[in-house]
Amino acid sequence: MLNPPDVLNARILIVDDEPANVQLLERVLAEAGYTNVVATLSPRDVEPLHHDSPFDLILLDLQMPGMDGFEVMERLGTVASDGYLPVIVLTAQPAHKLRALQAGARDFISKPFDLLEVRTRIHNMLEVRLLYKELARYNEVLEQTVRERTAALQESEARYRRLTQLASDWHWEEDDQGRLLDMPGPTMDMHGVAVETPPGAALFMASTGWDEAQRAALRALIANRQPFLDFVFSRVGLDGVRQHFRVSGEPIFNASCRFVGYRGVGVEFAEDGRSPIVSG
Repeated sequence: MLNPPDVLNARILIVDDEPANVQLLERVLAEAGYTNVVATLSPRDVEPLHHDSPFDLILLDLQMPGMDGFEVMERLGTVASDGYLPVIVLTAQPAHKLRALQAGARDFISKPFDLLEVRTRIHNMLEVRLLYKELARYNEVLEQTVRERTAALQESEARYRRLTQLASDWHWEEDDQGRLLDMPGPTMDMHGVAVETPPGAALFMASTGWDEAQRAALRALIANRQPFLDFVFSRVGLDGVRQHFRVSGEPIFNASCRFVGYRGVGVEFAEDGRSPIVSG
């Protein structure tokens, strides 16, 4: 919501080659309480003035010698940083009104001036303009908030990875096609997954010595996109020694709720016991 002082403090520029018109508009605006009004008789001053300190509203006469209001609006379009021309045209020619609106003007005031119309159109135009600027500022704040939260999520993800590396023997990640994306340390060798594993090879499925029933159960969990906790499986290594592992994993979904893969952690343990599969 706008406060009345916001409207009355708005920057207004009057552009008219007739001093009498400028004086009349200045008096009307002063009586209405506007405190930040600038005026010029030269249309060539408008572009540099607006470029140096943008106005919230420009009252622009269309018929001026040397440079008419249409050319002024064309030049203003090159310096309007947000693509918005805050222009109300002043004209005595009804035929010019549509052309002015097509050129980018937001409204028009007919000559000779109806003072009530002048005050009403200026007030309404300033409300729209200031709300537009407020929305732009809100969007900037929102974009900054999104950037900050994205950075926080990325840092949280980085902390998650560091913690999982500390809390487990290894962590793993694969994409939605089963391609391994991250399996650091000796895990490749430990599980017999060669670096040159072709695309599509699933986790823990490229080596010999695994318990086939356990491997089938793990395949089923991943195929059904189920999270699993402390899945226990084992294998007999080339040296004849049986190894036991406990692995946990969860499916990953992006912001659009599209499945993008799995990630998880695993540990090797020495007991020769088995634990139930916990899924949900």
